[in-house]
Amino acid sequence: MPELSDKELLNTINNGNKNYGFYLLVTKYQERLYWHIRKIVISHEDSDDVMQNTFIKAWNNINNFREEATLYTWLYRIATNESLNLLKKKKRRFFIPFVDVKKELANSLESDEYFTGDEIQKKLQKAILKLPEKQRVVFNMRYFDEMKYQDIAQVLNSSEGALKASYHHAVKKVEETLKNETY
Repeated sequence: MPELSDKELLNTINNGNKNYGFYLLVTKYQERLYWHIRKIVISHEDSDDVMQNTFIKAWNNINNFREEATLYTWLYRIATNESLNLLKKKKRRFFIPFVDVKKELANSLESDEYFTGDEIQKKLQKAILKLPEKQRVVFNMRYFDEMKYQDIAQVLNSSEGALKASYHHAVKKVEETLKNETY
């Protein structure tokens, strides 16, 4: 089956069969969204929960989608917000500072049976977890997802200049961490 464009997907959802159109949308974007979410929340189980919440919100709000952004950036915005909300809930639930949430994420990376990377990839992920939240999200979107600054700006509702600065600082911190720290 050929992959439909966003416009064709929206036409199918709005004018044809909403269920089938949404199934095609999920099929098209689920893998990219899963890995985006996974880089933020680390845990496979949490990633699945966040992804489910993302698609539920998208389903409930697809009729309000204004096509000012692409479906891709709209879904990424929902997924990013849901991921960050989960981290905030964890922080509140356990009454722990965000630094300790980062430590918990690093520990879950160590024990994650679904993590398939080698030691170098694990060290990179731990270095990324030490970044401030916004820098971490920007780094993941730019480095791993290879998103354009324009798309990241739409997802995060920020200026391209601020994102370029965040990414630059994140890269420097990751390099410094990898160079100086032992794990």
